[in-house]
Amino acid sequence: MYCGSQMGKNEAYKEAAIEIGGTLASAGYAIVYGGSKIGLMGLMADAALAQGGHVIGVMPEHLQKRELAHEQLTGLYVVDSMHTRKAQMIELSDALVAMPGGCGTLDEYFEAFTWAQIGLHNKPVILYNVDGFYDALIAHFEKMIGEGFIRQEQHELFHVVTNAQELVALLEQYERVV
Repeated sequence: MYCGSQMGKNEAYKEAAIEIGGTLASAGYAIVYGGSKIGLMGLMADAALAQGGHVIGVMPEHLQKRELAHEQLTGLYVVDSMHTRKAQMIELSDALVAMPGGCGTLDEYFEAFTWAQIGLHNKPVILYNVDGFYDALIAHFEKMIGEGFIRQEQHELFHVVTNAQELVALLEQYERVV
């Protein structure tokens, strides 16, 4: 799960982080995320833990103090770099989901999407479009597809959900297909 180390200005982002953490934990899904106790990351992790969920953090050494590692996680991997973090998160995850966040969130999302495009993994890469946060990015994806920069068969890699129930349904559908 990729999400912001900040809260953002819209209360809907906070509500969505709490909802997705609790919903995924209640549905029996473990969560792999950046390992922080602050921002949307912390809210999501706390909500999942409150429901008895398994939450695994992956945090580079250089971010341990700035992002404040969550101390109640099921597990925490401390890695040497952002590149190692991204690779480890993809390896540990069955799906990759981007909630609202900043450049780091987008960096992780796009790397996971690109790796899926070139066949390095076959896991779903999903935008969690809370309150229209990703509308402009979704429109840009459609433009990239329309202009021929993303092949039609790669369009199948592009998934968008707008709430926790849609995410769980997509994950269940994906599990049945794979």
